[in-house]
Amino acid sequence: MARPSVELISALRETADRVESGARYEWGHMAHCNCGHLIQTVTQQTGIEVARKVNDHLLEWTEHAQVRCSHTGHPLEEMFEALEKVGFTREDVIHLENLSDRQVLRHLGERVHLNRNQRDDMVRYLRAMAELLERDLLRMTASVLLGQAKP
Repeated sequence: MARPSVELISALRETADRVESGARYEWGHMAHCNCGHLIQTVTQQTGIEVARKVNDHLLEWTEHAQVRCSHTGHPLEEMFEALEKVGFTREDVIHLENLSDRQVLRHLGERVHLNRNQRDDMVRYLRAMAELLERDLLRMTASVLLGQAKP
């Protein structure tokens, strides 16, 4: 599961809101799929800018998430670095593309079945992940504050 951060939680919610509001969604398009939309939010780039940068370098985000790029400064690597900076790992990219993180799915309920290429399912997944990360961040913050409190 991703590392909880205010930036990531905000990005997940902003992405869910944008997609739910009717932003172009196309699971097979690297700028308008599950991960492509989150990358747009985190990097503050448009779908066109993301598509230009990834060009023909990959077919799916999961493929690149499994292999580190050997070219420092390569646009694809910069996008993954932007995700990692806010707490989203390469493993999280794979889970987001497939809507498959077990913690997120458990949070949604045992009988929930999500389809990785459905707009509404992607929005539900992003919101559930944001809720879990926010809960974890609040627990971490409370723990730090309680540890500093003097009796």
